[in-house]
Amino acid sequence: MSQQSINIADIRMDYILAALDEETAGSDPFLFFNTWFREAEAAQITEINAMTLATAGADAAPHARIVLLKGLDDRGFVFFTNYDSAKGADIAANPQVALLFFWKELERQVRIEGKIEKIPESDSDTYFQSRPIGSRIGAWASPQSSEIPHRHILETNFAKYENEFSGIEIPRPPHWGGFVVVPNKIEFWQGRSSRMHDRILYTKTTNKDWVRSRLAP
Repeated sequence: MSQQSINIADIRMDYILAALDEETAGSDPFLFFNTWFREAEAAQITEINAMTLATAGADAAPHARIVLLKGLDDRGFVFFTNYDSAKGADIAANPQVALLFFWKELERQVRIEGKIEKIPESDSDTYFQSRPIGSRIGAWASPQSSEIPHRHILETNFAKYENEFSGIEIPRPPHWGGFVVVPNKIEFWQGRSSRMHDRILYTKTTNKDWVRSRLAP
């Protein structure tokens, strides 16, 4: 083992900030997620809505990247992207996905598994018009995940659409919009001392009810 690997292996910390019990978690994982989200906001954690999205395409190869949560309702967790991107191709081939939130300042993570679906076009239109102008133009200018020979392609495209949409409302590109992850499992993880972490799992039944259980760390 190299000296660098030894140093990496020595990196560790003990988790001592909080505990998680069934009474605190309650019976509704969406309500409890909102509680944790508000506490992360109160802790002034930057980009608390950043979440890892894991997908697998037709070849079953896994892929992961950070996306931003932009909505949460009684159906699930909403984000927006280019439908023609690599993640969009994965989703078209396999709608089973996973999300992960990690708020290290609170020694917490939330794991979500479920099926992903497109949201209504009208909802995508509404959110698109709320974005900064530069972001709206960027959605037209970037052929997301496609190979390009140099950055100049992006800059040229951006200038082209900036000129084309000057002085008018920028329409949402047909290849851009929202997805909602409809969960069938939500797990809340609270770091505890000596790696004796608390893990509370909610699993959706065929009757659409949530069943709560505790997992060993």
